[in-house]
Amino acid sequence: MTTVSKIEWTERTWNPTVGCTKISPGCKHCYAEGMAGRLQAMKTPGYENGFELTLLPQRLDDPLKRKTSTTYFVNSMSDLFHEDVPFDYVAKVFDVIERAHWHTFQILTKRADRLEAFFTGKTAPSNAWLGVSVEDRKYGVPRIDHLRRVDAAIRFLSVEPLLEDVGALDLTNIHWVIVGGESGPKARPMKIDWVDSIRGQCEDAGVAFFFKQWGGWGADGVKRAKKYNGRELHGRTWDQMPDVEQRI
Repeated sequence: MTTVSKIEWTERTWNPTVGCTKISPGCKHCYAEGMAGRLQAMKTPGYENGFELTLLPQRLDDPLKRKTSTTYFVNSMSDLFHEDVPFDYVAKVFDVIERAHWHTFQILTKRADRLEAFFTGKTAPSNAWLGVSVEDRKYGVPRIDHLRRVDAAIRFLSVEPLLEDVGALDLTNIHWVIVGGESGPKARPMKIDWVDSIRGQCEDAGVAFFFKQWGGWGADGVKRAKKYNGRELHGRTWDQMPDVEQRI
C-alpha cells in the first residue's frame, strides 16, 4: 500500500517499515509517532504495534504495481536505516527501487552513519535520492559528511525542523536543501535569519533551495494557530528542485 502525500516535495509515501525511536532533538515532537498512535487506535493494518519498529515485507512490491511514474517518499513513518532494520532488508528495499526504475524514491535518515556503511563499496540506484536530517549543529550538521561519502545521483538535506542557526555548511556535492519550521502546538520557533543564511549559501553554491513551511511560528516571530504552515519567504515561495541532468 502506498499513500498520496500532502508533503509539498513528494507525491506519494511508501512505508516498508513503520515505527522508530528518538535519537536527536529533531525527534522531540515527531509527527509520525502521534500519527502511528491514531492509526493503531483505528486498527489500521501495519500499525498493530503502534510506533514500535516493525518490518512490513508484504509492502515491498507495492511500487512495482503502480505503472504511472511517481515520486515516492520512502518511510515517512519510520527510518529505513534504523539500527534494528537489518541490512539484508534494506537491500530488499533498494532492489525494489532499482527494479521500479520509472519511479523516483526519496530516502531520508537521521542514521547517516548506517547510510554510509550500507553503501560502502556500492552505488545507489540512479532513481534514489538520498538525504539526511539537519536540525542543528551538534547532531544534524555532522550527518552531511556521511551523506557526501555515499555514491548517489542526488544527495539532499532536510533542514527541518530548523532549531538554530546551523552556521556555515559545506554543500559540496549536495544537490538540494529543504528548509522548514516545526509544526504542532508545541512547535519550537524558527528565525528568518537562520533561513536566509541557508538560502544564501545554497545560492552561492548553486544548490536547489526548497522552503517547505514556517510551521507553528511566522516570519515575524509570532506563534500561530496549530495548523499554520505559511510557505512564503520574503513574499514568494521557493520550490526549487534538483536538476537531475546536472547531478554530480
